[in-house]
Amino acid sequence: MTSAIPVATHEPGEERPARPLTMFGPDFPFAYDDWLAHPAGLGEVPESEHGTEVAVIGGGLSGIVTAHELMKLGLRPVVYEAHEIGGRLRSTPFEGHPGVVAEMGAMRFPPSSTSFFSYVRQLGLRTTRFPNPLDVATPSTVVDLKGETHYAQTLDDLPPLYREVADAWHDTLAHGARLAEMQTAIRDRDVKTIKAIWDELVEQLDDTTFYGFLAASPAFRSFRHREVFGQVGFGTGGWDTDYPNSMLEILRVVYTAADDDHLSIVGGSQQLPVGLWRHAVEEPVHWPAGTSLASLHAGGRPLPGVTRLHRTAPNCLTVTDSAGGIRTFRAAVFTAQSWNLLSRIACDESLFPIDHWTAIERTHYMGSTKLFCLVDRPFWKDVDPRTGRHRMSMTLSDRMTRGTYLLDQGEGKPGLICLSYTWADDSLKWLPLSATERMEVMLASLREIYPDVDLRRHVIASPVTVSWESERDFMGAFKANLPGHYRYQRRLFTHFKQDDLPEQYRGLFLAGDDISWTAGWAEGAVQTALNAVWGVVHHLGGRSHPDNPGPGDLFDELAPVRLPED
Repeated sequence: MTSAIPVATHEPGEERPARPLTMFGPDFPFAYDDWLAHPAGLGEVPESEHGTEVAVIGGGLSGIVTAHELMKLGLRPVVYEAHEIGGRLRSTPFEGHPGVVAEMGAMRFPPSSTSFFSYVRQLGLRTTRFPNPLDVATPSTVVDLKGETHYAQTLDDLPPLYREVADAWHDTLAHGARLAEMQTAIRDRDVKTIKAIWDELVEQLDDTTFYGFLAASPAFRSFRHREVFGQVGFGTGGWDTDYPNSMLEILRVVYTAADDDHLSIVGGSQQLPVGLWRHAVEEPVHWPAGTSLASLHAGGRPLPGVTRLHRTAPNCLTVTDSAGGIRTFRAAVFTAQSWNLLSRIACDESLFPIDHWTAIERTHYMGSTKLFCLVDRPFWKDVDPRTGRHRMSMTLSDRMTRGTYLLDQGEGKPGLICLSYTWADDSLKWLPLSATERMEVMLASLREIYPDVDLRRHVIASPVTVSWESERDFMGAFKANLPGHYRYQRRLFTHFKQDDLPEQYRGLFLAGDDISWTAGWAEGAVQTALNAVWGVVHHLGGRSHPDNPGPGDLFDELAPVRLPED
């Protein structure tokens, strides 16, 4: 998504309160960051279980975090991955230009992702401010709508209509979603207040679309205001592609500042899962000092992708990979996009209760397309002496490109441009085109906005592109619940707590950002990975330390509200 209108109660760059907003809830307000940081660790398994193999299917961020934490506890994760470690943390290099990567998946991370950033710090990865629209890291922003182009360095540089739209959004959140109360409760980690507000809103808004919520607000009674908001949006950009989705999805983002003050990882986000794969743990349980996930796998590589998954006696899970290998496990964690269980992997229906299969089938994924080009230098920083403006700016448009991001790689290095970042229907428009064809259409659109800029003459490498809906093992960028999908999401998220499941359905755990309440954010991938770690430990007879209870230990107190199904 792409945006000029900030969503938080502060202006971009303004100092935050002493207590920051974090992704603490609202559906399940468990302090994952505190659980990770506690010196007692995440728990223990009986000594007799040390070295027990646990299948981890999928080598994206969620799978690697799961495997990393299980290894530290003395278990032996066996990771399966069809392609390369990273999943949608995919950093693609340009041939002949080492040191520059295009972030084809996740490229910006909110500071509120505190569990995610604990792993970033663990590996010593560097971050930098991401140049979102009107952010302090963005020299200038151009908003191009209906053929009118506006140049801005702050929101106040735009016509009054844009301030009206920003004010309408804040008014709508204040009166229709109790924004200030919820954000105060999240900062204070006030579980009782969070649940009181959120549980009521879930009952009120589960059947409401994002667009329906806006249209019902007196502040958005003007269609023109709703149209501009859809094109320009908030935080990172225009959210009209999200208009059909549940309003609850949007509130989770705004409450937790997920669309604010983003950081990028210098050198590429894929360094995080790859780094955890190679990371030598100093004092793992059971394993020698310096053991890594790579060292536990032959040749330092994960096993191939999974082609079959079924249950075998006694209460085991048998995994077949694409090389024909067959292994049986007492516990397994599935972290890939859940739709793979429907079409890419042969599965027994006995893997899950029928209600869980229904929830997987009803999962709604949004497509997304990106295209990056490498240019000789960050020419956009040049100032036109005639106008006093930058030659090119971060650009929001209703043209085919929608969002264009300018990424400075540092002094003396090439410049990187994300020519277009689109979602849903806008993404589908690119699907039949090759990377070169896509670039030609994008350059033509940008030429209408910047007629005096010959962008083509700066390009020094072939473009790189992705459409996640056409990636065979993803089939979409991320989950986005439609109205009425809360019950489905609850089933998937709470699947790690299996005490109430019939015994024949236990031992297989779901994780990944599409299982989380905050799909599309790396924090959700991490949080569900930690849920699965708790589930595996509990399944194998282990427990959390009494001083550091895990998500399953506090489940009854924190559980997401259950809506009636009759």
